[in-house]
Amino acid sequence: MPRLEPSNSSTLQEWLAYLETLHRTSIDMGLDRVRAVAAKLNLQLPFIKITVGGTNGKGSTCAMLEAILLASGYKVGLYTSPHLVDFNERIRVNGEYASDQQIIDQFHKIESTRGEISLSYFEYTTLAALILFENQKLDVVVLEIGLGGRLDAVNLVDADCAIITSVDIDHTAYLGDTREKIGWEKAHIFRAGRPAICADPVPPQTLIDYAAEIGADLWLFGKDFNYSGDRLQWAYGGRSQRRSGIAYPALRGANQLLNASAALAALEALRPKLAVPQQAVRIGLAQVSLPGRLQIIPGTPAIVLDVAHNPHAAAALGQNLDGMAYYPYTHAVVGMLNDKDVAGVIAKLATRVDHWYCAGVEGPRGMSGEALADIVRQVVTTSAAKTIAPAQPLNSAPFESAKQGIAPHRPGVRPGIVSSVSPDAVTVSSFDNPVHAFTAAREQASDNDRIVVFGSFSTVGPVLSELGRKVE
Repeated sequence: MPRLEPSNSSTLQEWLAYLETLHRTSIDMGLDRVRAVAAKLNLQLPFIKITVGGTNGKGSTCAMLEAILLASGYKVGLYTSPHLVDFNERIRVNGEYASDQQIIDQFHKIESTRGEISLSYFEYTTLAALILFENQKLDVVVLEIGLGGRLDAVNLVDADCAIITSVDIDHTAYLGDTREKIGWEKAHIFRAGRPAICADPVPPQTLIDYAAEIGADLWLFGKDFNYSGDRLQWAYGGRSQRRSGIAYPALRGANQLLNASAALAALEALRPKLAVPQQAVRIGLAQVSLPGRLQIIPGTPAIVLDVAHNPHAAAALGQNLDGMAYYPYTHAVVGMLNDKDVAGVIAKLATRVDHWYCAGVEGPRGMSGEALADIVRQVVTTSAAKTIAPAQPLNSAPFESAKQGIAPHRPGVRPGIVSSVSPDAVTVSSFDNPVHAFTAAREQASDNDRIVVFGSFSTVGPVLSELGRKVE
């Protein structure tokens, strides 16, 4: 049965449903198709382009770049994925979400141009964002890589500066099962002769080698840029620029200074194309927001929302939970996709959670609540009560340029002695969806307890909606 192309009166949701049926698989890595359509659309992209890849920290780094650049007075586009509640979250122009009609207009252009070339959902929506940005006559655009780097649709863009925030194990079916393999895939967003920022304190050698092979201008954390700080403020030091007396970013989390320093390194590397005054850095970092990243909802019980969905992110979440105030009991609402390292994620939090509420997640990659609960029980049983070891320092490399004056002190969450939860006292239950799981957690939790919602955008998004909170 032939697919019916959306009409002029079709809604954004109807268009998105159409895009989901357009290609044979939801994830189909490769640049040939999207490049062919981009060429037919005659995309010029006459603005400064920054691409941001990495296992974790991409969204935070993108949000900081956008906030700082807007505070500097530039016209800025931002493309990220996935979304929490509404598709429009993926495309921002000058700090505002693209409207349904703006997005639909770009879809019409692509559909009338692509001919017989089949595009995946992500390829189609990436092109829509780029066309919109071109039409808006922007100064600079920040683009988040979707998956990996080498074969990701966003990599059709030749970035003026590329950032890799971190390299860890995730998406192994597409990127490989070691940091070296994954680092090589991600390094392909670098371009010859252009700044390539790596904020991973221990970058895979394959990433370093690829940058050298193509002649990229590689900036390494701990060598070319770093940060220092005390309890009140922090400072950035790069190759030739120092920014001091900066208030901590509005985004919570021990890793946010690492992400902020990567953003500032990119801005330093892009001088003189981009002039960013110190006040714009202060204002941008003070005003930046990003829902679903260690987001704490006011009120009682305490509610923490975090999209952590791989062991690296779950470890950071655990470290940040340890740095919070004391709570008698922690209730975890978790839902995950079946292609993730579920056991690895649960293991990072197993000794911190008293009551588990396992939620089913919709879609072909979604895992049922019952299957997730079985894994949680297995992990909790084998974890036993252990003393939580202090998190590994984010940076083990000394800052080599003493002239920058950056001290080796590294502020952040300092894990104290945290009592492990006894496996015998843990409860595990399962639910059809995240909202049902969250509702049960709220019914069981006292005002003094803490509810943590994590595991996937598909878990945090529905809970945000249930709370009546619009993603802004």
